[in-house]
Amino acid sequence: MGEDRETPTRPVFFVFPEWTNRLREVVAGTVVLGVAYLVLIGAWVISPATTAVGYMPEQPVPYSHRLHAGELGIDCRYCHSTIEVTARAAIPPAAVCMNCHSMIKTESPALAPVRASFNEGEPLRWVRVHDLPDFVYFNHSAHVNAGVGCVSCHGRVDRMEVVRQVEPLSMGWCLDCHRDPAPRLRPRDRITDLAWTPANDDSELAAELAREYAITPSTDCSTCHR
Repeated sequence: MGEDRETPTRPVFFVFPEWTNRLREVVAGTVVLGVAYLVLIGAWVISPATTAVGYMPEQPVPYSHRLHAGELGIDCRYCHSTIEVTARAAIPPAAVCMNCHSMIKTESPALAPVRASFNEGEPLRWVRVHDLPDFVYFNHSAHVNAGVGCVSCHGRVDRMEVVRQVEPLSMGWCLDCHRDPAPRLRPRDRITDLAWTPANDDSELAAELAREYAITPSTDCSTCHR
């Protein structure tokens, strides 16, 4: 009988170095960590802590919007007089407050800072509630004259004892409105009527207002980032 013979083996040639065999594990781990990182960043970006939803700082004077704008029915433009003509909403000087408070609650301790500001010519240091980043441009007059009411961004301030931020004011939130502005539109004479029901309940009115005011909001980056 013949002897068993071993089958000769062919030599193995490596195209890549042996350490490259671990690349699959490294790539897979990197992908998993990358996805987790993006999820965490996304959660951080949209969280109320980041968008400042609910932010309600203490002011130098306990001014009640619920009393002034709500019960007394003072129009937003009496204090924020520039919203129809400039990009910024003016903060009223003490002189505007004293138009009333030179005759009403003239000895109120809570209004002592207002009286001091008026007498000394030093402005009150109000704390900004709705504060957009420096790299974002927002024009109040452009929105107001296009039929976007104060309540769309600021909420029912006429029901707030202390004003707080109710909307995220994020880029996505703004883009949602620019892509579909009709539900936020209202007649210009209702801009400061916080109790008025927006046009989203009346598609015909929304379409009519969009045509009348020539609403074609841009979604180009340069619109807000200048």
